[in-house]
Amino acid sequence: MIPLQSGLVNREEAFDQVREALHRFEFALGGNWDYDHGYFDRYLDEAHKVWLRIPFQVTHGALDGDTEATDAIIRLGEPFVLKHLYNEGLDREAQVNTLGALVNQFQEPVDKDAAVEDKWVQQAKRLLTEVEHSMK
Repeated sequence: MIPLQSGLVNREEAFDQVREALHRFEFALGGNWDYDHGYFDRYLDEAHKVWLRIPFQVTHGALDGDTEATDAIIRLGEPFVLKHLYNEGLDREAQVNTLGALVNQFQEPVDKDAAVEDKWVQQAKRLLTEVEHSMK
């Protein structure tokens, strides 16, 4: 994980406005959001292994990321770049389980915090600069 300095840090705004602004840059609400915090994620590579992530905390209201609108106000945190390395191919130790297949479809990353090459850090910085300028 590589932290990035940003003018977005500690910025407080309505969740809906931030989500809309970031959506224009192909950011999505990460799947591990909760009522009081979450992440906006944007892949940097075609294999979706390298990500620019912008964390946030809910400061007012309640977050329900599955709805069209929410009253949540969020404070943005320090963006960072991360890389997940996954096993390629079949998981030889997987067990067939109908219920499990509905819930657990994907392998765990081999390395959730793999080393990030400089080209991805530079690409993330350029994208972050574009985002910052658009949100002024």
